[in-house]
Amino acid sequence: MKKRLARVIKDIKQVKIQGARNIAKAALLAYHENPTKATKRKLISARPTEPMLVNVLNKLNKNNYKKILSHFDLAQDKINKLTFKLIKSGNIIFTHCHSTNVVKALIYTKKKGKKFQVYNTETRPLFQGRKTALELEKHGIKVTMFVDSAMKQAIDKSDLVFLGADALLKQGIINKIGSSIIAEIAQDNIGKKVPVYIIADSWKYSSKPVPIEQRKLNEVWNRAPKHIKIKNPAFEFVEKKYITGIVSELGLLSYNKFIKKVS
Repeated sequence: MKKRLARVIKDIKQVKIQGARNIAKAALLAYHENPTKATKRKLISARPTEPMLVNVLNKLNKNNYKKILSHFDLAQDKINKLTFKLIKSGNIIFTHCHSTNVVKALIYTKKKGKKFQVYNTETRPLFQGRKTALELEKHGIKVTMFVDSAMKQAIDKSDLVFLGADALLKQGIINKIGSSIIAEIAQDNIGKKVPVYIIADSWKYSSKPVPIEQRKLNEVWNRAPKHIKIKNPAFEFVEKKYITGIVSELGLLSYNKFIKKVS
């Protein structure tokens, strides 16, 4: 049991388990096997930047394990149906990194008969965009991957931007590094503004500040010369003014209406 807990913590830290939903679910299962304060503390410390992980473990104080576990699929089902309504056949949807909520909603839309394609980024330095591309391609969705520095070319040709979120805050969201510039490009585009939707479970909301994770430097350049500084922020803040709406199990809402509902 202790070995399994240690493995889950290690996999979360090393991004072998990725995505807020998957991290929260793995932590819930690990805690259920050994429900102690020490276990909870260790799991939260593995990724303190993920409010959903914290929220799920805290909800065990008032809810049973099965009820909390069922939330993930119930929320995703509602998100799928709302996302389906946003997409028109022939659309090009741009996305970044890997979001379980986004990927599942796109697969649902494909299965329901809408034809669309996806542009996505490789998402350096860990290339999470490849995971997104492989999952979508497996379900017959046409995917074109762009190098990160070519994201403007992709956004200019897109009809919608779908981003996930690691944290939903009062003034905006925290998501994978690159998300802020994506949202700014989409909304400040002179020729055509591209709507930016956050596809996310409301359990990612936090009323408290969330730290920005700084990842290990060797992910960027292993054995780099010691006098060269390297910055490897994993996430960044996206202001709410760049967000067209949030798709969650609470509905398709403007950012301010979402905050009122979730607070």
